[in-house]
Amino acid sequence: MANAFLCETDTAIGTGAATIYTCPSSTETTVIGLSVSNIVSSQILVSVKLNGSGRTSGAVDNVHLVKDAPIPVGGSLVVVGGDQKVVMEPGDTITVSSDTASSADVVLSHLDIS
Repeated sequence: MANAFLCETDTAIGTGAATIYTCPSSTETTVIGLSVSNIVSSQILVSVKLNGSGRTSGAVDNVHLVKDAPIPVGGSLVVVGGDQKVVMEPGDTITVSSDTASSADVVLSHLDIS
């Protein structure tokens, strides 16, 4: 099995759900960090979802990791990090949205095992 530490980024996320990462087939992914930063001059509210539509085991649910969380001007929110990790199965996705157009930058760090 091959292991790889990887990083995904997206910039100026707005009101539509942006897919930050999709777990590839034949791969298990552990999200080890996910940060969202406010890049505009007013507070924003962000939501991050784990979409389990590709699940082969367990419930096929779409769940919020955080919903309408406030991020102040110049601030950021660590959604995943420290002791918390999120395991993804093939086909699972992470999406991020904001209540304000072009207002959030995202960094997602993960370990892929394939």
